[in-house]
Amino acid sequence: MIAKIGRSSNLFGTLSYNNLKIEKEKGKILLTNKIIETADGKYTVSQLAKSFEPYLLANRNTEKHTLHISLNPDPKDHVSDQQYTEIAQKYMQEMGYGEQPFVVFKHTDIDRSHIHIVSVCVDEDGKKISDKFEKVRSMKVCRELEEKFGLISALEKENKLNSPIFKAVDYNRGDIKSQIASVVRHISSQYQFQSLGEYNALLTLFNITAEKVEGELHGHLQKGLLYFPTDRNGKKTGHPFKASLFGKKAGLDSLERHFESSIKRMKSLPVREKLKEKIVLTVQSSNDEKSFTKKLQKEGVDTVIRKNNEGRIYGMTFIDHPSKTVWNGSRLGKECSANVFNDQWNKPSETGDKEMNDQHIFHLKPTQDSHHLFNAVESSGDSFFESFGGILPPVSNENDYEEIEFASRMKKRKMRKKK
Repeated sequence: MIAKIGRSSNLFGTLSYNNLKIEKEKGKILLTNKIIETADGKYTVSQLAKSFEPYLLANRNTEKHTLHISLNPDPKDHVSDQQYTEIAQKYMQEMGYGEQPFVVFKHTDIDRSHIHIVSVCVDEDGKKISDKFEKVRSMKVCRELEEKFGLISALEKENKLNSPIFKAVDYNRGDIKSQIASVVRHISSQYQFQSLGEYNALLTLFNITAEKVEGELHGHLQKGLLYFPTDRNGKKTGHPFKASLFGKKAGLDSLERHFESSIKRMKSLPVREKLKEKIVLTVQSSNDEKSFTKKLQKEGVDTVIRKNNEGRIYGMTFIDHPSKTVWNGSRLGKECSANVFNDQWNKPSETGDKEMNDQHIFHLKPTQDSHHLFNAVESSGDSFFESFGGILPPVSNENDYEEIEFASRMKKRKMRKKK
């Protein structure tokens, strides 16, 4: 079982989030502790909030007073409502919140049930309840609860990619937002990657893609990310979600800091040379792309291959799960670059190269769709930007800047040969 502890200064918003699940018939209240009862046992957000008011009024100087905890058993665990109730009570008691008012919500909006607990972390005198060594204590309590209720241990699965945290988005299962959130909120804390391209290569394993967007609002440059669900072939299957919906770790600023720290960490990692050697040996012993990727998968390495419309390989990214690192082929060395694999598996032709370059010259020109987009901005004013959180969507979703850069290099190379 995995516990996630969050804090905020927005009690009403936290209660509203959980109550919305009930309204959509995707959740229910299992337990209330020190909460004012209602005649019919049903609660509105305002009714629930009243029970917390005395604690918040007494609050001295704790800014993030609202506690939001989720307890997530393994998907294979079958936990009854009574067991969830006992688990919540035991967890809150052991963590020092047993005498606090709290509400336990059960969520069934995804294919695994789990519970959310909403409380406040200041006591009735307004003093903050100690959170020292909170993560260590929480893990200890979770292990005790797993043993008591016969649950699958999270420790046995923490290093596996198919952990309940990381599961590919399935558009048919519904609640796409929650599915995407379960990946993007945590993936950066597990994997090292040095660019948005490498981040996207990792996200493709979970049927997600991220696009950088920017524009001007009230005279200031705004930029951010949009997340899209995709099918297995990488084709978008739904509308975009702003990164702000998934927390700070999913946002562009946080990811750019992650890129910088990954560059420093990965620079001296011994896994780089080992992975490079593994890839070189595998391509030498493979007849085609399919056998190559299968052999690497057995070694715990996933391969993301980028091709243009003519089938020309212009990008190779390798995801090494044992070391939790993502590498663009060119970072590993020339032996792992896209050209090597294209020459190995495809027959290059002068005509094909020309068509590829012509194609990307076309993509760099303004499209008809982009003119419509900018016209919409001029006619609708700020409201257009505000609908995207003050950010202008990309002019063309078809542009792949890694491919454009590759085409440019190829063109320069041909020009040098002619000279």
